[in-house]
Amino acid sequence: MYAYIKGVIAERNDQQLVVENNGIGYLINCPLGISAVIGGIGDNVTVYLYQSVKEDDISLYGFASRDQKEMFLKLITVSGVGPKVAHTICASLSAEQIAAAVMSGNVSLLSSVKGLGKKTAEKIIVELKDKLKSQLGGATSVSSTPVAMAAASSGDTGIMQDAVGALLVLGYKDQEAADAVAGAYEDGIGLEDLIRKALKIASGKKFS
Repeated sequence: MYAYIKGVIAERNDQQLVVENNGIGYLINCPLGISAVIGGIGDNVTVYLYQSVKEDDISLYGFASRDQKEMFLKLITVSGVGPKVAHTICASLSAEQIAAAVMSGNVSLLSSVKGLGKKTAEKIIVELKDKLKSQLGGATSVSSTPVAMAAASSGDTGIMQDAVGALLVLGYKDQEAADAVAGAYEDGIGLEDLIRKALKIASGKKFS
């Protein structure tokens, strides 16, 4: 299993890119929605990878960040959502947009992704929220956890609780999620912006 690759972008089209490392070109599935963020031909880049292994195919899927890859890994746990569909979602929406949609139940945003129907969007929201509840030890809601309540004590309770839940969906531990959200919160901030700022804080601590 590959974690990431560092190298030079040698080729790129609408759906794939080739990253050359030590004289070997790695063909990576990576639509423009992701590869444009990673860089252009000739750039030295880091591409985060997921390797899909099937009986008749071995493929690499590329991501611009760890959080984007983590969201992809969460999406493919949803029944009926395979790597291609999950990759399309990640290429169309940012990790924070997807996390915010899950926490707020925004079916219309998810179903705006080309090829993603309303039923699948609803399934993503339901199943990822169920996984979150399981992660929280069977709590009936994110707001019922001590960590979320502590994070919300200094600001807008609802939005901070949802932001904590979004970071948990992305794989962060409860305390680091709460600390990041508390550090990112400011009066009047929207859910998506709060998640984006909290992710910067949390990922900076996690991978520094």
